[in-house]
Amino acid sequence: MAQLARHDGARAGLLLAPAYLWLTVAVFLPLSAMLFFSFLSAAPFTSSDWHVTFANYTEFFRRSIYADLLGRSLMLAAIVTLLCVLIGYPCAYILARQVKGRAREALFLLIILPFWSNSLVRIFSWAIVLRGNGMIDHTLEAVLPFDVSVNLMFSFTAVVIGLVHSYLPYVILTSYLALQAIDESIIEAARSLGAPFRVILLRLVLPLSLPGLAAGAVLIFVPVAGSFMEPRILGGKHGTLYGTLIEDQFVAVFNWPLGAALSFILLGVVLVILALASPVLRKAR
Repeated sequence: MAQLARHDGARAGLLLAPAYLWLTVAVFLPLSAMLFFSFLSAAPFTSSDWHVTFANYTEFFRRSIYADLLGRSLMLAAIVTLLCVLIGYPCAYILARQVKGRAREALFLLIILPFWSNSLVRIFSWAIVLRGNGMIDHTLEAVLPFDVSVNLMFSFTAVVIGLVHSYLPYVILTSYLALQAIDESIIEAARSLGAPFRVILLRLVLPLSLPGLAAGAVLIFVPVAGSFMEPRILGGKHGTLYGTLIEDQFVAVFNWPLGAALSFILLGVVLVILALASPVLRKAR
């Protein structure tokens, strides 16, 4: 029996080895290198002399603009996550409980369509729609009897719209899987006992599907907190956020140690938020 268990463990280890190797090469090694850079006074591949220092981390607390941008990015992530949940969960419910056959396939195609296009293409498409004298203006002018000028480009609203469009499929797909896993006999039993739709939704469907909803919210909140492409292109001067600040340190200023330190501060803050939310996530599971 013990020999069989060892054989199964060796086979499982052999099957998991490629995945762990990929994680080591593609995730842990780059993170380790960036962590090393964050404690240097200058990037080691430059001509400048470098030494180990904590100045990059103390710089975050010395300049209040960094904390302000971090707070603004977290607020943006919370807004985008909330909007995605409010829009995505009803869509997932309709897909899982109401729509069948080819109609469901067509709706799924529309949901995953953003994944089939390049992110820059999606962002510049929104720039065409949201700019002044753009598609929104022409559509409203065709419907309304008076001239309308709607210019949402280079605003916080434009950034929110672009990010919601990019990340909405995550919460729809995770919620859909959780809703599909609910035993239909539970719903039928509640109906047979006279429970109205509102009670079934709030007391049965929502609690049972909460793990998928929470997973989708986490998948949205974490990357949005560090996003930089949508704020840079759609936000203009209003899109200066923590993610664009980090990008500037690597691309424009070429201060890799400070950019790495700011990145790990963001990672630490996000991990703290997830740790504080872990009781809710555990209850959902």
